[in-house]
Amino acid sequence: MTLYDFNILELNERMEAVNQYGAFIDNHVTNTERCNLYAIDMFFVEVHYDAEHNTITDVTAFKAGKNLDKYSNINTI
Repeated sequence: MTLYDFNILELNERMEAVNQYGAFIDNHVTNTERCNLYAIDMFFVEVHYDAEHNTITDVTAFKAGKNLDKYSNINTI
């Protein structure tokens, strides 16, 4: 599956692809957001959760960039 193929899927289809092909990497939890990071082939997928309503709010895919920064243990100034 390519990043393009993933991005043209509907939300439910993207979650199905994450469940079927994704390898869990890490999670990120703050007071305002909860996210899980997965890898599929050559790209990453971030699943955003609404903890108050126990629902998935967004599923975004990317190859690199600042979306990965929050999963790093390095504190940036």
